[in-house]
Amino acid sequence: MRPHTAAGRAAFLFSSDGYSTRGAKLMGRQSAGAGFLRAMAGSAGPEGLQALLSQSSQAPALRAALQEAGYQGPVEVLSPEQLARIEDSGCLFLPMPGLAEPAWRRARVGERRYSLCGVTHTIATHAVMTGLTELLTAPVRPWDALVCTSHAARAAVNEVLQSQAEYLRWRLGASRFELPQLPVIPLGVHTADFEFGAAERAAARTRLGVVGDEPVVLFAGRLSFHAKAHPHPLLMALQRCAQQRPKQRIHLVMCGQYANEAIRDAFAEAQRVLAPQVIHHPADGGNLQAWRAAWAAADIFTSLSDNVQETFGLTPIEAMAAGLPCVVSDWDGYRDTVRNGVDGFRVPTVSPPAGSGVDLAERYDLGLDNYDFYCGQLCELVAVDVDAAAQAFARLLGDAELRQRMGAAGRERARRVYDWQVVIGQYQALWARLDDERRHTPDLHGGLPMATAPDRMDPFGMFAGYATRILADQDLLMLPAVPSRQDYDRVRELGCHRYARRVIPDYDQLAPLWRCWAESPVQPVATLLAGLPAGQEAFLRRGLVWLIKAGWVKLA
Repeated sequence: MRPHTAAGRAAFLFSSDGYSTRGAKLMGRQSAGAGFLRAMAGSAGPEGLQALLSQSSQAPALRAALQEAGYQGPVEVLSPEQLARIEDSGCLFLPMPGLAEPAWRRARVGERRYSLCGVTHTIATHAVMTGLTELLTAPVRPWDALVCTSHAARAAVNEVLQSQAEYLRWRLGASRFELPQLPVIPLGVHTADFEFGAAERAAARTRLGVVGDEPVVLFAGRLSFHAKAHPHPLLMALQRCAQQRPKQRIHLVMCGQYANEAIRDAFAEAQRVLAPQVIHHPADGGNLQAWRAAWAAADIFTSLSDNVQETFGLTPIEAMAAGLPCVVSDWDGYRDTVRNGVDGFRVPTVSPPAGSGVDLAERYDLGLDNYDFYCGQLCELVAVDVDAAAQAFARLLGDAELRQRMGAAGRERARRVYDWQVVIGQYQALWARLDDERRHTPDLHGGLPMATAPDRMDPFGMFAGYATRILADQDLLMLPAVPSRQDYDRVRELGCHRYARRVIPDYDQLAPLWRCWAESPVQPVATLLAGLPAGQEAFLRRGLVWLIKAGWVKLA
């Protein structure tokens, strides 16, 4: 592994939803996040890890995730308001593509304190697409990056960015767009997790009732015809192979999780109708023992994905790590990972031309169709070549030597290109480069003119026109007598006030003001606050208004 350096370090934004595989509805981004965290733990230097909590309540989940990742080293846990501390790492990794909001939050502590590094997973939802358009107007800088997990994902991101840029040119005459870098770095796999011995393989095949060298085809992943891979082309292709090879029993293991019983029933119906001569085996992808058995028993891996829901697809590189030849669709990230004719076969896909889905996008936008229905309709209009799939399966089903050769090529590629030890090195190299650019790139257009997003501005600026007057430095404030601590605390602790303790100064915090008023009961605001540190000055300036509200102080 490449030696760890401080320049190649990054803090990571933690939310259990982004790094855990223990949820009821397992998504590919969660598997990728869990693998990424293991890689981060394995590559941590003596300075340890730095984690920014998305919410302070996430601290126990972070500890559990790090324990599951096998990490026992030091970790600095930052609460959401401690952004400035990320400067120690120099970069903040986000397990998502949304950089706009984190960029505005960074502006509060300084744009050059650290870089931002996000990653694409699903980019088809409204929330993500809107987040991509915001990259052209948010204060992202050239020392930030949005990692695209595949060339197909980068092409899709660029389509959105170019369309938004075209609109801003027309609407505002905009001519300067400062965007994050868009490097392509794949997701990774811990290849050692996919090593299965001969005894484990034999036991798994026996449990399935596989006799001798009968071939086992494996699909692993979410069992969703509308949001992952429609089973129709796979079932038809295997049924054709079964008809052509009546003396060879073909086993199909579908390993994954169904979102609900209706989807489970739909898969079972399709299996009965479309592939009656194939022997079907369900396997619970949420059960580790069942998951390992499914992988150990397999001879061929397949995933004929046809969905815009994903951008990379982890399971083909897991299959390569397991030494299985792949039959996959020529689709999204699969086009990067599986080399056609080397690690397996990529089956051609066909989709309609641009402009054919305007009505579907409109229905999704209007809320007439939800996201699942939107994706499901789109996948029905993406064709996977059934003839080509059947031919690919036939070649592998009839040639054990070809299966072995392709599986060995895939295993070597997985270890060399996709093992997390290799992939995390690419991230570290990116972080080091971003660190260097952040430190040395000249700012030709000046710094950001504001520290807060216009739609998240200081409420006392936005609503300045509501009040009769704004407290000013020259205003004279009169305190007839300094109250006792007991009297002050009695008012501050009233139920109608104590919920807001964080913004109401306690008695000791007001000590500099008490001293000033003790010298003279009437003082200008400027005098009361003179010489205080910036943070204390701002806090007590607000506190003066509360003292007026509570009746201790009067405007003279």
